[in-house]
Amino acid sequence: MRLYINVDHVATVRQARRAAEPDPVDAAAACVRAGADGITVHLREDRRHIQDHDVRRMADVISAPLNLELATADDIVDLALELKPFQATFVPERREEITTEGGLNLTGVNGQPDPRLAAAVDRLKEARVRVSLFIDPDLEALAVASDLGVDAVELHTGEYANAYPKSDHALERLRAAASRARALGLDVHAGHGLTTMNVTPVAAIPEVEELSIGHHIVSRAILVGIERAVREMRRVLDTARVDQSSEDS
Repeated sequence: MRLYINVDHVATVRQARRAAEPDPVDAAAACVRAGADGITVHLREDRRHIQDHDVRRMADVISAPLNLELATADDIVDLALELKPFQATFVPERREEITTEGGLNLTGVNGQPDPRLAAAVDRLKEARVRVSLFIDPDLEALAVASDLGVDAVELHTGEYANAYPKSDHALERLRAAASRARALGLDVHAGHGLTTMNVTPVAAIPEVEELSIGHHIVSRAILVGIERAVREMRRVLDTARVDQSSEDS
């Protein structure tokens, strides 16, 4: 189970003062020291937190793989093509939202994905950048994602997280989607709203090989420090995998 830490909200704190600190690149380095397998940043069109120079420094300084979340804006796709992060994850963006809510609508135009998304996916694939799509745990969306030729999908876990602990239905949707994604040859990632309290059932889904967690880590880090916060999450994920292996055997 790979753990990617999203450090966007370290930049959110910095941008509240337009200051030099806290530095999300320093935070990313601390996350890697504490056991994170990779770093996620979302370069939004409105640049509300992560900035272009943050992404450039991440790509240059951080030793762990970088997952760049992005929309289909030409300037951001161009930056991804220049820097060639390990992975680019396309996510939906609405200016009025506080954070990304829900997955990409892949069947919104006559049952077809946005042609800008298809073109952006093709450009990144031609540059040999791994491409993932952030989608709801929906079987129809998975079929479209497979047709687009992406490498992976990240299943949106917001419905599950919001319903927890009364989340059996949402968890079953995640399990079904993860199983179907794997059958389609897609790598399976997940994220949104996950905490040390609710992550175990998601981490125990056998097909899920990567989780992207940010807000909870940054929130916890304010109280205990970012390295301890990452280590706590690392222990929970590792225990979930051990418990699942015991059940399978």
